[in-house]
Amino acid sequence: MNVIFRRFVLLAGFCTGLSVTAMANSDAVRFSENVNLALRRTADVLLRANGDSLSVIPPVKQSDANTFSVQMDRMFDYDKLPETLQRSLASYHIDRPYSVAVLDCETGEVKLGYQFFDLNQPDGIPCKGRSRDEGCYTVQIRFTPEAPKPKSAGNTWLLVSFGGTLAGLGFIAWNRARHKKVPETKPQDVPAPHSRLTFGNSWLDTANQTLYNGESIQTLTFREAKLLAVFARNINQVLERDAILKSVWEDEGVTVGRSVDVFVSRLRKMLSADPQVKISAIHGVGYKMEVYS
Repeated sequence: MNVIFRRFVLLAGFCTGLSVTAMANSDAVRFSENVNLALRRTADVLLRANGDSLSVIPPVKQSDANTFSVQMDRMFDYDKLPETLQRSLASYHIDRPYSVAVLDCETGEVKLGYQFFDLNQPDGIPCKGRSRDEGCYTVQIRFTPEAPKPKSAGNTWLLVSFGGTLAGLGFIAWNRARHKKVPETKPQDVPAPHSRLTFGNSWLDTANQTLYNGESIQTLTFREAKLLAVFARNINQVLERDAILKSVWEDEGVTVGRSVDVFVSRLRKMLSADPQVKISAIHGVGYKMEVYS
């Protein structure tokens, strides 16, 4: 019966693993589809701005998980590209940082380009307003790779239930064969003290990337948890934007200033139920998490 039990456990793990992999693949496919639609919308708007409503838009090409491109058979208004592309991405709820390159179709040489953070720079987009030659160009967008997200209990309870059912059946068969009880294992729900950061009426379990806010429990992404931990360890202190970028995004190699604003906005929504906690913007400097008694 020990062999039967082991087979049930292996089958449960195998099936659960397949389902989790399928979910991850599904997210990647959904992201690719949304980027495809956003790029096609961008090409359509740029062509119409040139008075062209009849030309066929070539298929969007994807060279890897984060790089996409679409060919424009003649030069478009480059000055309209940044705003048009950003609006298109926002309409499909894509908020990841990215870089854009305009390439010569024949040589592949980069003719123009900019970074996501350039959208909010005082000087605007590089090369904006300069004259450009007519010809065929490819608009390429490359997204910053996203950190792996922790598995949410809300999204995977069916997988756990299915795997647990199979393992449970094997356990029952094995237990009956031995005619004796197996002592229950008490679940470890409380995080270790060193992984718990408390602020206001909230606390963060850094080990499991979970925020406990009043009666709500929220699972954070790796980057959200890391940023919130930085604030929680520096309560009522002003943190400069560069210091935040270095602490949270340094391991990516490339830091994007706009990322701080996007992630702070997410944290504010998560903490909105706690009146004792507030993340304030310090103009021209950075941010400060204030905790009131």
